[in-house]
Amino acid sequence: MPDNLTTGETAYGQRRLSLRADCDNCFGLCCAALPFATSVDFAADKAAGQPCGHLREDFRCGIHGRLREQGYRGCTVYDCFGAGQQVSQVTFAGVSWRQAAGSAKPMFEVFPVMWQLHELLWYLDEALSLSQVNDLHDQLRFAYDETERLAYAGADDLLACDPAVHRAKVNELLLEVSERVRAEALRQAKSSPGRRRNFGRGADLVGAKLRGADLRGALLRGAYLIAADLRGTDLCGADLIGADLRDADLRGADLSQSLFLTQAQINAAKGDSATKLPPLLQRPSHWEGAPGRIEAG
Repeated sequence: MPDNLTTGETAYGQRRLSLRADCDNCFGLCCAALPFATSVDFAADKAAGQPCGHLREDFRCGIHGRLREQGYRGCTVYDCFGAGQQVSQVTFAGVSWRQAAGSAKPMFEVFPVMWQLHELLWYLDEALSLSQVNDLHDQLRFAYDETERLAYAGADDLLACDPAVHRAKVNELLLEVSERVRAEALRQAKSSPGRRRNFGRGADLVGAKLRGADLRGALLRGAYLIAADLRGTDLCGADLIGADLRDADLRGADLSQSLFLTQAQINAAKGDSATKLPPLLQRPSHWEGAPGRIEAG
């Protein structure tokens, strides 16, 4: 197993460090395997399995530094949870789809399966870092190890695996984690004055005016928060798994202890230097006052 992919003795709760995209060790899988359609996020159509016209021979993006200017905002939002390098260097042992005849189709089909498994590993590792659920750690470790075992299976086994079935089992455990963490956040919220707002799972909050709201412990799983005004909101302990944060305004918001937040969600939103993020997430370069560059494409 390559060093950059080894979890080895890394403690549970810190393994998300290995679940980040490493484009230098990937065969441009997100640029070749996945489809996209002309929209505000993509300047052209591309079918699944068709390499993007900007993908170079070295598997790097020819317009990486100008993706947003060229109309490929979607590329700067996407994050593979490290599935790209896992498929490239482990599943297919470092032999690219350009090198081995007939390998492109299975490699491209394995990639989205691996993405789903790595997403689950991200959530499980986060859950294992939470002291509120210490009594669930044995179950969480078992679920993590089983998910990781699937991720290290061969290509044929990965293609035969149904990630939706596995996700359903893991999700029961993640829901219990969510309930525990949100209950604690809600207790803290009730002990202090604030503008409390309560929503249900999958809430339609497109364009909602929530500036300054107290959303501690809120259940925002699968919520549609597209272009919502979340400036200055307190989202500590809020469950954001699957929430759509495209163009949500997070300037000054506190997400430092939000639950199940991912880099792709942050990349899709708007924020600034005052936005508080969990320690393992990076401030996107397109945010106001945010230095650095997102590795994408």
